[in-house]
Amino acid sequence: MVDAVLAVAVSAVVAVAIAADLGGTRGPEPGAFLFALGLGALMFVRRSYPVLTLAATVAGIIGYYLADYPPIGLAIPVAAALYSTAEAGRTRVAVAVSVGLLAVTTGFRLAEGDDPVYLFGYEFASTVGLMAAAIALGDGVRSRALLAAEQEQRARRRMEEERMRIAREVHDVLGHTVTVISIQANVATEAVDDDPESVRAALGVIREAADGAVRELRATVGLLASSGDEDPSRAPVGSVRHLDTLVQATSDSGLPVGITVEGTPRSLPSAVDSTAYRIVQEALANSLRHSAATHAEIVLTYGDDRLEISVADDGRGWSGSVDDAVGNGLRGMRERTVLLGGSLAVDSRPGEGFRIDALLPLEQR
Repeated sequence: MVDAVLAVAVSAVVAVAIAADLGGTRGPEPGAFLFALGLGALMFVRRSYPVLTLAATVAGIIGYYLADYPPIGLAIPVAAALYSTAEAGRTRVAVAVSVGLLAVTTGFRLAEGDDPVYLFGYEFASTVGLMAAAIALGDGVRSRALLAAEQEQRARRRMEEERMRIAREVHDVLGHTVTVISIQANVATEAVDDDPESVRAALGVIREAADGAVRELRATVGLLASSGDEDPSRAPVGSVRHLDTLVQATSDSGLPVGITVEGTPRSLPSAVDSTAYRIVQEALANSLRHSAATHAEIVLTYGDDRLEISVADDGRGWSGSVDDAVGNGLRGMRERTVLLGGSLAVDSRPGEGFRIDALLPLEQR
């Protein structure tokens, strides 16, 4: 529709100039009006072949004036083609063609004896101004389109990052809890007929795990729903201060866990605190789900500028790719660690258990 309107406009403007019959040895003959229709028809291919459209327009204008039809100016017939070329990102081509066309036509008219005062004092300036405006408009439209596309791409990227962040948070909150609940539910099922005390104990662990998950989900939803920059003083959803509860729930589920703290414990930045907790949580969940381990050990080492985390179990280990075995949990741990400028190493061999070593810098870069 836009090209059709532009085609009609170009043909109509040029046809009006021809009908005015302001000079030339030949009057407004049908051939001249066919030229106007041809210029308009070029607008239907301007998007696919902008440079070709400009070249055909220039060639047509030169042929028109060689046929000595009534003058129609220079800028008006070529303006739409210049605009289309600049809009397609070929601004230099449009400028070069404009300069060349002006040089040729001006030299030709001076040789024919046109008044230089009129030519340079009025017509030349108006022609240059109209050509420059057409090129500038086309380039401006292209720039705005590129800017809008870039903004849309950034918005899509932010949405994707936000979806990944939400998925990671939900996975971290629910992964360990669901594993504990599943194990305790199996315990309760096996003991329901002959060991009521074991059933009550299992249900108690399930209740505590579920309550903890609900609290963490509420806190996570609150953080995800908040706007603005993160408040560094705000308590993280998970914290190394809560590791005792995590260790107890894991131990109650059949995997005894020991914890050792080396160095002097200190207050951690919110992001480091939460990431450290999530790494331990995911590592213990993997040990519960996959390793058939009988014991796990957590070591936290506080340094002057770093926190080192080691989680190891004595399970069966893996002979294949650890990434394939652990899946999204390991990827989430690595993403969190990399975002903080740290590193994470995973080691597992058949019969040698599973081990995660993470280094988290305390100063954010």
